[in-house]
Amino acid sequence: MSTGFAEPTTTTSPPASPEEPLYEVVNGVKVELPPMSIQSNLIAGDVYFALRSFLVDHPIGTPVMEALLIIDPEANLRRRPDVAFVSANRWPLDREVPETGDWEVVPTIAIEVTSTHDLARDVEEKTIEYFAHGVEAVWVVHPEHRRIYCYSSPTETMILDEKATLDGGDILPGFKLPLNELFRRSTATA
Repeated sequence: MSTGFAEPTTTTSPPASPEEPLYEVVNGVKVELPPMSIQSNLIAGDVYFALRSFLVDHPIGTPVMEALLIIDPEANLRRRPDVAFVSANRWPLDREVPETGDWEVVPTIAIEVTSTHDLARDVEEKTIEYFAHGVEAVWVVHPEHRRIYCYSSPTETMILDEKATLDGGDILPGFKLPLNELFRRSTATA
């Protein structure tokens, strides 16, 4: 369940303490994120690792995990995708990233890994917001069904099952992730 707090945050808000649950900021209001399952956390880590490994030999951007990104500074909209890719076109590789606080950048790809606590309407709302603010692709990973929904717009999606290979397309040319490897630890549900 999401809980809203009336306190707006600033661009230099301190990172969440170990006791403080992860949150996002929607229209200036802190919204607590539901806990992520261990399975979803491991899959998010595997996606991040695959991206990071690919980018070592193909330095075209920066991957981040659980970073609070300022998507819209005017509306104070800050989202925390499970994994994100920021292309060098949006943030040059030689430009320093913030050491503290939140990162004012719109990711090129936002990746959400669903968990049992996530509501479909919340994931859909985030997907629409991401595209409205300039994200080029959204990958929604569903471990329980061993599928990834690859959105190229809010209304265009390609669904990949565990037999497929995720392809980075024009955004991440050459990136490939076999989904049977990604879902090796998860059990499909009907």
